[in-house]
Amino acid sequence: MDPRRAEPALRPEPGPVTLYGEFTLVSNRKVRCSVKLTERDLVVQRLTAAPVGWNKVVLSLSDCVGCRAYRGHDNKADGSSYFAAYFYPLKRRWCSGASRQRVEQCFQLSALQEPHANLEEAEKWARAVRQRSARQHALRDGVLLHSLSRPCRMLLLVNPQSGKGQALTLYKNHIQRMLNDAGVMHSLIITERKDHAREHVKEANLSLWDAIVIMSGDGLLFEVINGLLERSDCEEAIQTPLGILPSGSGNALAASIHYYSGDPPVSSEELLVSCGLLLCKGLVSRMDLVSIHLSSGPRLFSFLSLAWGFVADVDVESEKYRHLGAARFTVGTLVRLASLRVYRGKLAYLPATGDSSDLQLPPLDQPVPGDWVVVPEEDFILVLAMYQSHLAEDLLAAPDARLDDGTIHLMYVKAGISRTALLRLFLAMEKGTHLDTNCQHLVHSKVRALRLEPTSPEGIITVDGEVVEYGPVQAEVQRGRSRMISG
Repeated sequence: MDPRRAEPALRPEPGPVTLYGEFTLVSNRKVRCSVKLTERDLVVQRLTAAPVGWNKVVLSLSDCVGCRAYRGHDNKADGSSYFAAYFYPLKRRWCSGASRQRVEQCFQLSALQEPHANLEEAEKWARAVRQRSARQHALRDGVLLHSLSRPCRMLLLVNPQSGKGQALTLYKNHIQRMLNDAGVMHSLIITERKDHAREHVKEANLSLWDAIVIMSGDGLLFEVINGLLERSDCEEAIQTPLGILPSGSGNALAASIHYYSGDPPVSSEELLVSCGLLLCKGLVSRMDLVSIHLSSGPRLFSFLSLAWGFVADVDVESEKYRHLGAARFTVGTLVRLASLRVYRGKLAYLPATGDSSDLQLPPLDQPVPGDWVVVPEEDFILVLAMYQSHLAEDLLAAPDARLDDGTIHLMYVKAGISRTALLRLFLAMEKGTHLDTNCQHLVHSKVRALRLEPTSPEGIITVDGEVVEYGPVQAEVQRGRSRMISG
């Protein structure tokens, strides 16, 4: 079992108290609480006796998205001040799995005679919670990560047609309040057509924003990345931190980022809320891009995958089942299995070993270098190149992948595999165990570059789920070229 997927250990007792106070609970003015702040927790305990209800709550600062202090609405009549902290802890559900649920702790401070003194005390608490929370967020596996500036300004692009067409409802029900809790200022752009986001970021004044966030499936991020790289200042533009909030049907990158965080697997709205928490934490990591060369036209830049054959067929043909959300891929897989196709083509790749310096790839009409592995012309069921862990929310295609490992995880399945064996392979992919099945038709290799030359007259090639020109294609990884908000 992947240690990151293991059940969480029992939480240790809170550490030494660094700040202590006794305040009234705003949600119930009859209840007075002691509030203790440690380096990693906010501990709230009732002082007022009560026949029923909670007695003590320990909230991890790693689940805190924000904290603020403020005066009461009627400043003249009420000298009180308040501070409120917002958390999204992971809670087990009785039926199955776990989900993050919003918890607000709001306290009234009125012990001091001067109103400004109460406000100063509330601000001291809010500042201390934010600082300690930021320290919890900034470390991952012992490594200090770069974080977005505070206050943060985000450009949020929402595709209202993504997935089941509920993106705006999901934004209003979950994301809008979460960003407000975190003190993140954002400007909302609702995309109206294909390439709207691409055109917008090509012309946008990026100095106005600390990050660009998309709320959609993977296709909208493909537009944004390629739009940024079409700018005259592309090298600076592509350094703009990017974020993703899943509301599409595939949501592969969002599922990958969630997987890298080590949180238990979730899907649908639970994945959205969990990714929202990672976004609010604002930690920024490097992310690989892959440069895609087609036989004609400009280069494309990819962040997720290149597919030919079965996977590309399912991705495109299942569009008619979009109303089913993520289940469209399951239906599409079963339909395509019933009428399995074989594709003929040539494949070559450069293994991910040895020198990691920049590549100088030959043009598509020239032979590959001598240090490449050449697969003789072959009948394939599929060729799939992955650069992140997930192919969809429930498909862990490359369990060893990381955001910036400088690697393309290449898999291909040769013709001759039975429908039953292919189905078993995809069922194993749900848990990321397909590479351990010893399937004789499956080949897996970690590579830095590849070339695919279809010789079948018809077929589909997709890049990040988007259909591209059918014909020879070449890909090379560009390690850490972009930046992604990953928690």
